[in-house]
Amino acid sequence: MKLRRFLSIHVLSLFLFMGFLYYVTIFIFIEDWFGLQSSAGLLNSLILSISTFMCMFAFVACLLSDPGGVPSGYVPDVEDGQGPDHEIKKSGAQLRQCDKCSGHKPPRAHHCRVCRRCVLRMDHHCSWINNCVGQKNYKPFLLLLFYATVASTYSAILITCSSLQKDWDSTGRHRLKTFHVCCVIGSVCLSLTLGSLFAWHVYLTSRNLTTIEYHEEKRAAWLARKSGQSYHHPYDFGFYKNITLVLGPNVIKWLWPTAISHIKDGLSFPTVRESS
Repeated sequence: MKLRRFLSIHVLSLFLFMGFLYYVTIFIFIEDWFGLQSSAGLLNSLILSISTFMCMFAFVACLLSDPGGVPSGYVPDVEDGQGPDHEIKKSGAQLRQCDKCSGHKPPRAHHCRVCRRCVLRMDHHCSWINNCVGQKNYKPFLLLLFYATVASTYSAILITCSSLQKDWDSTGRHRLKTFHVCCVIGSVCLSLTLGSLFAWHVYLTSRNLTTIEYHEEKRAAWLARKSGQSYHHPYDFGFYKNITLVLGPNVIKWLWPTAISHIKDGLSFPTVRESS
């Protein structure tokens, strides 16, 4: 059952840490700085609550959604010739054979050793959501990173500013000072880590790449240069088109994790050559 995915050390640890960060930010740092009864305190608490809620909503969507598996009995169309140039060796059917599943793989699909199946447009297996990131849940994953970055950055700003404005000269409690310093360092490090990861996946999305394809592309570009040729990722349609392929054509629905009706079946993908 999908609910079993919650029974993971990584998942439970993430829930506990997010709950702890949310609690101390509101009931210790905002309360100490503004007071929760003030307008500023209520406003900051509301902003943090909304961003945290959206973060957890996207997290649950990632955890419970199926990233997309190869249908049983799938047989590729050999005449399609889809797939990156560096993957085409003999024929599409021979190329996309999975030795572990003993079946054919669609373009951009890869076998996950943890899930023990081939995942459509697989990006990677993420222990923190106890699930693969693939064709059908990449948008919730990207929005999870976005909302987590927003919530952690906002929390880090509140914690840091609250600590800096405190009159430590008249406060001789060493343990309290240590607690504030640890919270500042921890929240800043978390926001920088999540921000870097989000920026990395924005870059991948803007080029219509997965993490696996990024590493494959580096080798393909090196082989192309070695033979005096140039390499272009066959699924790269430009920044805006690539973004809409993940987030959808409707800008209003971009920030809603479960708005994925635009996602295709993941069995075939148009290429730049076909569109030109």
